[in-house]
Amino acid sequence: MDTTDLFSTIFSFENYAELLPLVSNSIVAGALLGLVGGLVGVFVMMRDMAFAVHGIAELSFAGAAFALLIGANVVGGSIVGSILASLVLGLMGARAKDRNSIIGVMMPFGLGLGILFLALYQGRSANKFGLLTGQIVAVDDVQLGLLAVCSVVVIVGLALLWRPLTFVSVDPAVAAARGVPAGWLSAAFMVLLGLAVALSIQIVGALLVLSLLITPAAAALKVTARPVLTVVLSVSFAMVSVVGGIMLALAGRLPISPYVTTISFLIYVVCRVIAWQRMRVRHNRDAAEAAVAS
Repeated sequence: MDTTDLFSTIFSFENYAELLPLVSNSIVAGALLGLVGGLVGVFVMMRDMAFAVHGIAELSFAGAAFALLIGANVVGGSIVGSILASLVLGLMGARAKDRNSIIGVMMPFGLGLGILFLALYQGRSANKFGLLTGQIVAVDDVQLGLLAVCSVVVIVGLALLWRPLTFVSVDPAVAAARGVPAGWLSAAFMVLLGLAVALSIQIVGALLVLSLLITPAAAALKVTARPVLTVVLSVSFAMVSVVGGIMLALAGRLPISPYVTTISFLIYVVCRVIAWQRMRVRHNRDAAEAAVAS
């Protein structure tokens, strides 16, 4: 494959206007996932739970693969797998050390189950591949409705838990001393996180769900420490990554996930450079003030 063929595989805008209506549901779903992922990702970063996202994604993948095998709703299967994993982590892994060990056990188990179910599935290979890397035209009207309902549940749940969950996430010792029910808050957040993971898998697949739930929030935290601005930037970055990835994937012949993850990664790199530049300017200013004072 030469350079021209490679470029045409990644970007080919032929008949783009005719193809665009085919992904209208995916664009709406992507915007919803960007909103949910951006909101949840802030708490994931505050609570240092990036590893948990990956562990939940593996069991969510197993649930989706099982649903595909028996002909059930794939989104529903994904949600069941995610919630089961979230409850296990929320109830058994209160401490970070325990949580990480449980995730380390669950990840290979979930991945192994998912591979088993896909190996037994005799349908289209694209359906199997889509669970791992996402599908641009996989969202029909029924799935979009289910995605919208689950997104509303996650957003409303976060709104209700926002203040106490922030308190527990920022200073768990003080929160416990003041009687904040950290255990129940953790379990409730894990359920919301499980729903967010299950929704994200429908677009970017089980292997790359971190690009929606981790990278946007991590990028936002690099450029600001203000809570409200962090949330706004995290949601914006996630939406740009998903919707932009869908629009670019429509112009190529590749799965959607490489486009989404590349945009998300580039946003993170830019934010990291901005943070490094700010640190450099601050260091130079402090050095100059110290020199003047001496």
